[in-house]
Amino acid sequence: MSLKTDGFIFIFSSPSGAGKTTLVELVSQKKNFITSISHTTRKPRSNEVNGKDYHFVDHKRFKDLIEQDEFLEYAKVFNNYYGTSKKPVIQNLSNGKNVLFDIDWQGSKQIKSQSLNFNIFSFFVLPPSKEVLFERLSNRDMKDKLIASERMKEFYKDTKHWVDYDYVVINDDLNNCYSEILNVVENVIFSKKKITFDKELIERHVEKLIS
Repeated sequence: MSLKTDGFIFIFSSPSGAGKTTLVELVSQKKNFITSISHTTRKPRSNEVNGKDYHFVDHKRFKDLIEQDEFLEYAKVFNNYYGTSKKPVIQNLSNGKNVLFDIDWQGSKQIKSQSLNFNIFSFFVLPPSKEVLFERLSNRDMKDKLIASERMKEFYKDTKHWVDYDYVVINDDLNNCYSEILNVVENVIFSKKKITFDKELIERHVEKLIS
């Protein structure tokens, strides 16, 4: 397998509501990029389409797929399962497509732990503040403020995993954040230079978020 012609794996993770899904959608519009569509047992939101946003399945079907070793990674998040099918991912990468993953830190850890013959680069997306995050979550789940509160509780645990990622961004402005990510992606693919970010700045920001 030649790494010169194979696609790259780009993983995007974040606390819920930080905006990673929107960023992944923007990057996926670039030529030669495709988003891996996960299976999930959660119910679709009103604006979501089966087969486009997720493959929505019941718990029995999901567990059958686990037993059949169909997943590259899977995790239980907020009482629902999420998982990535192996076959389409491997096929797209082998055909030179760059595959984007919109997954949590558990899924990221599983993918990195496997002996995949593909280049992997991971992003962690942080919100500008706790207040903005809660507002985003509340707007997204207007019918149930309890959901937003539950996600905020997980926020503190999820945020601490930023240290496991290759590059960390603060999504305080969507256009600027997207431009920064796109610049890094292009450098990863076309340049041999080591990609770095301001870890001290991120550490200070994280301290504010979880204090």
